[in-house]
Order: sequence, then structure tokens, then C-alpha cells
Amino acid sequence: MNALTPFRPCPACDTPDVTNMAQFAHDTWKIGKCKLCDFVFLRNPTEYEALEEDFAWEETFWAEDAERKKKRGILKRAAYHARMLGYRLKGDPQNKYVKLLGAGKILDIGCGEVVRWTAPFEPYGIEISKHLHARADAKMKALGGECFQGAGAERIFTLPENHFDSVMMHSYLEHEVQYRELLAGCFRCLKPGGRAFIRVPNFNSLNRRLVGAKWPGFRYPDHVNYFTQQTLRTAAQEAGFEFKLTNKAKIWLDDNIQALLTKPAVT
Repeated sequence: MNALTPFRPCPACDTPDVTNMAQFAHDTWKIGKCKLCDFVFLRNPTEYEALEEDFAWEETFWAEDAERKKKRGILKRAAYHARMLGYRLKGDPQNKYVKLLGAGKILDIGCGEVVRWTAPFEPYGIEISKHLHARADAKMKALGGECFQGAGAERIFTLPENHFDSVMMHSYLEHEVQYRELLAGCFRCLKPGGRAFIRVPNFNSLNRRLVGAKWPGFRYPDHVNYFTQQTLRTAAQEAGFEFKLTNKAKIWLDDNIQALLTKPAVT
């Protein structure tokens, strides 16, 4: 078992002045809120090395998912199945992302073993879990791409500048301790005019306010950042991106924030 890191300062503004949110603590995991910029985050995340194996996503997700299923009542189970049916009825989700991002080289950060992209995309990825990386790499190479193993915020700076047409961060940025560095790396490796899609849990959602510590957006120790619309916008703009919500109409109800980031054509 990897030792926990000491309490970190605010990852958004680096101040050590943080309020402990005891109501959201879970076992040894502590949630804090920055007194200066209001960013909410896991104060004692694990080291990257532990996420490669000991706390790898495939080691933690299914155990927690099974535990949550036990706690769901009849209405929540019905809502879950209705949501899954809705996803299937929408058809191939790739069509949505072709419209949002355009074709070409797509870099899927935190891709796991799943390769979601076929032509007109050329799939690339970054995955920290050694086990999942090996599977994704074989699949992506068969499609003309490649998967790179390592921590996203570090590995991305080994990739070529102005190289990718798009970046996918679907349910990823909430996992990244160095999320500001990761966004800077995305800006660096995207071509001018390139786009990135982000989906993260919405800490300001109505559901989170109603159910508190039972909110499904809390995952320990996987989720280390808890974004609001404003904190995500600030992070994207500080990295140089233009920011646009894609679920603006229902953002206050949605448990997730979905946003499109664009690198200006002239930088």
C-alpha cells in the first residue's frame, strides 16, 4: 500500500489556507476548500506510482460501483436503467464528437483500455495504469495510433507540439493532481484551432447540494478535484483556451460539467 501524500496546498492557486470539509471526509481521505479561490479538492491524494497499480482505476472502480448498487433504492435503480437506455437510443456517440472536434488525430487522456475512436479519427491515448495501457496500446496501434503509458500531466510533455487535432478528457480531469500542468500540456500539443472536450463532475449541481456526502461524484481516492463551472473556466482560460459550456441549458441540474476548449488559430 502506498503512503498518502501530506496535505497539499490548493491546486488552483497554491495557497495553503484551506478549510477542511469534514462532512465529506471518507476513511483517511480528506476534502478541503480553498479560502482564497473556493476550489474544492482532495487534500491527501496518492502518489502517481500508486495509481499505476495499487490504486489503479480497474482496482477501485468496480468494487465501489458494486457497493453503490447495493445502496440504490427502487427509484434510483429505475432512473439508472432509463439513463442507460437513453444513451443506447442516441446511437453511436462518435458522431457527436466528430461534430464537436472534427476529424484527425485525437488524444484520449485517461483512456483506460477502451478505444472509442475509429475513422475519421486516428486514436492516440495516455493511460497511467500499466495493465490498461498495454491493452489500449495494442488496439490503437491496430488502428494506426498509439497509447502512451504514464501520468497525464507528465507524459503529455513528451509528445510533439502542435501535433494533435483534438484532445478528449472524458471523466479524467477530476483524477489529475497536476491538472493545471495537464491543461498547459494539452494547449502545447494541440494544433492551432484544435479543440479539447472535458467532462467532469459538477460540484455545484443541485443533486450534490441535496444529498451531500452521498453524491455519486465523490470517489476516494480517484477524484482529487471537484470543479464548478467557474473554476473549470478559470483553469482553461489560464492555460490559453477559449471556453464554452456544451450543457449550459441544464448545468444547474446536471451532475456533470461538459465543456469545449479551443486553442486560438493564432497564438
